[in-house]
Formats: sequence, C-alpha cells, structure tokens
Amino acid sequence: MAKKIALFNNKGGVSKTTTCFNLGWMLASRGAKVILVDADPQCNLTGMVLDLSGENALENFYRDNPGRNLKDALAPAFKSRPVPLAPVDCVEVEGQENLYMIPGHVALAEDETSLGISQQLSESLQGLRNLPGSFTKLFEITAEKYDADYILIDLSPGLGAINQNLVATADYFLVPCSPDVFSVMAIDSLARVIPQWIQWARRAAALEALSDADYPFPEPELKFLGVLVQRFRIKNKKPTQAFQGYFDKLDSAIMDTFVPALENESAMLERELYESCGMGGHYQLAQIQDFNTLIADSQDVRKPVFALSKEDLDSAGIVWDNQEINIKRFRDLFSGLAERIEKLTAK
Repeated sequence: MAKKIALFNNKGGVSKTTTCFNLGWMLASRGAKVILVDADPQCNLTGMVLDLSGENALENFYRDNPGRNLKDALAPAFKSRPVPLAPVDCVEVEGQENLYMIPGHVALAEDETSLGISQQLSESLQGLRNLPGSFTKLFEITAEKYDADYILIDLSPGLGAINQNLVATADYFLVPCSPDVFSVMAIDSLARVIPQWIQWARRAAALEALSDADYPFPEPELKFLGVLVQRFRIKNKKPTQAFQGYFDKLDSAIMDTFVPALENESAMLERELYESCGMGGHYQLAQIQDFNTLIADSQDVRKPVFALSKEDLDSAGIVWDNQEINIKRFRDLFSGLAERIEKLTAK
C-alpha cells in the first residue's frame, strides 16, 4: 500500500512545493513510484509540472482533461453524483517515468465549507457522510492503479478543513520551515493544532455514520518524519550567525514543545529509528541552504534543481562551474533526504 506523506506548515513561504517536487523526483529516480498531489488551490505544484505559460493555460487544461484534477475527481462525493469515485488519470511528469501528479484546482477551496460541515455534523447530516473519507479513498484507488509506493501531498498554509483531513489521514507528515521567528511561532502553533486534529480523527473514525459510509473514514495512524530547514544563507559552510540563532530557537521549540505534544498522541516513530538516520536530538531531515537563482531556473524548465544542465541554464565558464558545484550539493542533500524518508517509512 502506498505511503501517504503530507508536507505541511501553517506558515507560507517555506518551500513546501519545491520540496515536494524535488523529493518526489528523487524518490522516483531511486526506483519508487510516486504520485504528487497538489492540494493547494494556488496550484504552484501543478505549474511546476505542466506548461502554464500560455494564456488561460490552466483553464484550457481543465477543459481538455475533464476529471484529471483533485476537485473534479472528488466530485462524485462532493456533488452527490450517482457514480463511485474512480482512480485519477494522473499526469505523467516529463523526464521521470516513475513520477505522476494529480493536478490541483483553483476552486478546490470552494469545497472547504462542505467538508467542514460534514466533519462537524456528519452524524446528523447523512448526505455528507461520504465526504470525510473521500480523499483517502481516492488516493488509495489511484495508488493501486499506478502501483505507487509514495503519495506526496502538497498542502496550502492554513488550518482549514481540507488540511485537517489530509494531515490527519496521512501516514506521515514532515514540516518544511525556515530559520526565522515566524517558523518558530508556527511550530508552537502546530504543537497545539496537530494533536487536536489527531483527536478529531479518532472521534470521526469511531462514528458509525462515517465508519459505515461508502468511503469509510480511516483510523488515524499519523507519524512525524521530521522538519526540513530551508532558505538560509551560509558562510564558511555554516549558517550565518543571524540564522544560527533561529536554528537554536527552532530546535528548542521542536524538542521542548512539538515532540512532547506528538508523543502524547502516539504520533512519533521509535526514537532509535530517528537516531539511526542521524536525526537524534533535533529531528531535522535536512538543512537546505538558499540556492539563489537555481530554484527559479528549475521552475522555469520544470525540472528539479539536481537535474539542471548547462543548456538549461544557458551558462558557461566559471559561472557554470559554480552552478555545477551547487547543483551537485543540492543533489547530495536531496539524495540524503530521500534515503532518510525511505528508512523512516520502511515499516
């Protein structure tokens, strides 16, 4: 069965989408079959895979590919249509044969209200009882169609019903963040929110209305993989002094507040497993520095940073030599990240 991994932080601007795309590609290059899910109505992940440079390109894609996005695929449940959910005809990611995507939809947020109501009142409103379990069912049947090993879910920043559902019903989650005061505050917030979501999911799974629904709501088994610290500058191969202070504050928030809150809900893996991955004491999956223009360049050509070529960057000489060094460094970082993910999710 495919392992569902949610990438979530209620703070924006922490490179969730970039991480999702590059991690998915790296896992696929290592032999796994991976489905990327764009659950953010901003559809940035969709834009990293599809060529949306033309006028009305996204609208044209929706028109020409009915049902091939997350919102439309869920329509049988959300619109109470007399047909069952069907596996998504995923978009094949160009350049990586093991990588697929369920595109997002800018109007997915319109389903937030219906889902929120169903998750609060599903016992009394029978017509909504299929909604909470529909995401899980859709991912399961799509993963079965593609024999997928991983489903990576890119989420919007926010604490709405869709994020609540997709985090609580994931198998694992990781938290991309930056070494700044806002990410420290976000970790403190998540220490309160994630346990509440897990508790809600346990109550929902126990409701007869949801357990007997056409798309049963699953018992939550969420586990924390770690944090991914990104978007910082280095000097002499170390974070600059300004960033190092926030690294220390992040470590304190994670160790003193976040991890204990998750332990209370049995949402942590065995401590020995983290330690075997070199994560003991800080729960950091990786530290990924600011790679300046390489991220933007990779988005322009719709390839991961570690797959960029001299031709992609249209550079030569010492400029290319420096870029090549950074590309290799990025590749090594994401290869190590993928290896940790594989090990942490091996069971």
